[in-house]
Amino acid sequence: MSHPDLNLLVTLDVLLTEGSVARAAKRLRLSPSAMSRALARLRETTGDPLLVRAGRGLVPTPRALELREHTGRLVEAVEAVLRPAEGLDLKRLERTFTLRNREGFVETFGAAILARVNAEAPGVRLHFLPKPDKDSSALRDGRVDLETGVIGGDTGPELRAQALFHDRFIGVVRLDHPLNAKDITAARYAAGRHILISRRGADRGPVDNALEPLGLKRDIAVMVGSFSEALALARASDMIACVPECYTLHLRAGMHSFSLPVSVPEIRVSLLWHPRMDADPAHRWLRDCIRAVCAS
Repeated sequence: MSHPDLNLLVTLDVLLTEGSVARAAKRLRLSPSAMSRALARLRETTGDPLLVRAGRGLVPTPRALELREHTGRLVEAVEAVLRPAEGLDLKRLERTFTLRNREGFVETFGAAILARVNAEAPGVRLHFLPKPDKDSSALRDGRVDLETGVIGGDTGPELRAQALFHDRFIGVVRLDHPLNAKDITAARYAAGRHILISRRGADRGPVDNALEPLGLKRDIAVMVGSFSEALALARASDMIACVPECYTLHLRAGMHSFSLPVSVPEIRVSLLWHPRMDADPAHRWLRDCIRAVCAS
């Protein structure tokens, strides 16, 4: 094509994001028949079926997966070029930002973040959501503005990230726990009954890796999926929890915390967002607020 219809880029981006003609039509406010015609044009233009039927749904072809990595960035770049430049008036800004975090972040940092946001932009509201997994699709499709967490292999490669703070794992027990009155050696620590925290159901963690060269193994009494669950069980029993120190500061109030008797790698908690929000001045301001609070 000597003069391609660039409007098809937007249609292609939405179709590949939604993976459904009906949902794409609704998002673009088109009729299903109009969206079907647009898909036909895209198939003719690209020389690929793009979306093919599998059961009751549609699945992307390899070519569609390849294009999906590029079309989103192209559409965002065009939107940024055409967006009028406006000064950010924080006192008049009215906007709701959605943030996804593991339990402990809001309890530890939420009040300070809200205080700073309210002082600078009283019309801004924050919507905190739980983060049960590392699936980055919510950031990609705009349902979530920001996330906090540890970057892993399953974190979307296109996401932006900036470190907020480093954290270390510590042991936590109830105040009158027998370990509270003794020197905590690796052997004494391993001999206790432990709570393993894993959202994916893993049967070991970094502490077990550190104990193994010493010929020691923890007695895992129970497995849970969250810090708050582990701390609630440790608070009401003789079991031992292992949690990040900064992240759980308020969750473990009234409990005895101690340094682990083995060396466990630190974790880096980062702020994550999609590149479409890089140039958004209000989003950039909120990122600065969160970073400032966490740094203090």
